[in-house]
Amino acid sequence: MVNVAILGFGVVGSGVAEVLSGNAGQIGRKAAESIRLKYILDVREFPDSPFADKFVKDFSVIEGDPDVDIVVETIGGVRAAKDFTERALKAGKSVVTSNKELVATHGYDLLRLAEEHGASYLFEASVGGGIPIIRPLNQCLAANEIEEIVGILNGTTNYILTRMIRAGLSFEDALKEAQHNGYAEQDPTADIEGHDACRKICILSSLAFGRHIYPSQVPTEGITGVTLADVAYAASGACKIKLLGRCIRRDDGKLYVYVAPHLVPDENPLSGVEDVFNAITVKGNAVGDVMFYGRGAGKLPTASAVVADVMDVAQHRRDRNSLRWGPGDPEAVVPAAGLASPWYVRTQAPAERVREVFGAVKALSRPGAQAGESAFVTSAMDQNALEEKLAALGAGSAKMRVLE
Repeated sequence: MVNVAILGFGVVGSGVAEVLSGNAGQIGRKAAESIRLKYILDVREFPDSPFADKFVKDFSVIEGDPDVDIVVETIGGVRAAKDFTERALKAGKSVVTSNKELVATHGYDLLRLAEEHGASYLFEASVGGGIPIIRPLNQCLAANEIEEIVGILNGTTNYILTRMIRAGLSFEDALKEAQHNGYAEQDPTADIEGHDACRKICILSSLAFGRHIYPSQVPTEGITGVTLADVAYAASGACKIKLLGRCIRRDDGKLYVYVAPHLVPDENPLSGVEDVFNAITVKGNAVGDVMFYGRGAGKLPTASAVVADVMDVAQHRRDRNSLRWGPGDPEAVVPAAGLASPWYVRTQAPAERVREVFGAVKALSRPGAQAGESAFVTSAMDQNALEEKLAALGAGSAKMRVLE
């Protein structure tokens, strides 16, 4: 018998309880262990819940119970979640989490703590919700030298961009619709400013390249500056706008890691990923491109990934199964400005002046363009070269990388 405690009874925590209860027979057979929910920690009252008899308000009850084998942390944030996770690991209890902020910020320290105390620390649900990506990256693709990871890592921003593209909604109206439909929080900052995607690409990069990559090392730009004009110009160039998290390994082993909106050509599979779906492409030197696709969030998809980790821990109780990566290195990540790519530019400079400064470009068009406005795609260049040319152009400009 494996006893589980859930910390937090919000969307994900309640989903975990439902999956553990509803699929108990199948879970037990596949894990070769009966898995029982013993406690749920939450400061709120849930008298009408079918799990009402399992609620406690004091974490020390869970911490001090030797029969609790696995703690599922779904509180979110860092402060309380980090404290409870550390205490659980020090008590020899394995921890499973969906908390991408905690893993991205303190993953190395928590993985090391788990190893020191003979416990496991697993976090499949922290990236991509129900999409399996952590375990395949760590196991199935382990024979590969990973060259690049690029993905649509946030369902809220992808939904907003899809509605701008498909329905012609402004960013503001698409955001309101996302909030109305429950896809965006009332405070959507973490999503629309790219912080959520940043945390996820940090976790993937750390796992793939063996060094803890911190959010502070990753330049991050959200989608608040994307306009319907940009959407229309992108369409004229057979592209769609997507917010991407990217990690690219240079020949010298250094990494470009960043988050930003991109123009994605229609022939690239990522361009067809719409609504709240996520997709992650991993390029290995042996396997080539592998794509993972599915719902990146949601109650039951995320709970599915959490419970799979619980089962994994239950199956490896005698030989703890924990992920590993090394400590952070300030020199591991180099400025993304050095990465050469084509660029999309929208500007008020006349077309002849654009040609004088940039030479040959791919001109874009849109119905109803303002007088004097032009948009184009440049040849491949790094950001420093682009900024020099934009300064010489002498006009206000919007810019985005084009995914090659």
